[in-house]
Amino acid sequence: MGDRWHVEVDRGVCIGSGMCLHHAPGAFRLDTARQSHPEDPETDANENVLAAAEGCPVEAIAITLADGGEPVFPPEE
Repeated sequence: MGDRWHVEVDRGVCIGSGMCLHHAPGAFRLDTARQSHPEDPETDANENVLAAAEGCPVEAIAITLADGGEPVFPPEE
């Protein structure tokens, strides 16, 4: 079994660009205020979800390991 991720969107930072929907269709949705939400905050590790986080123009998406909370994206510096 692979890693499980916890995905969060900082809606105070999100600008509703929709890039997350482009990179990971079905993993994110925009609400009526055009704020992104993960469809399932806990998900299997997934290249598309990582691409969505990396492609977010304002870095509003954070991914941590569901077991332990270590950061996946953005990486610790």
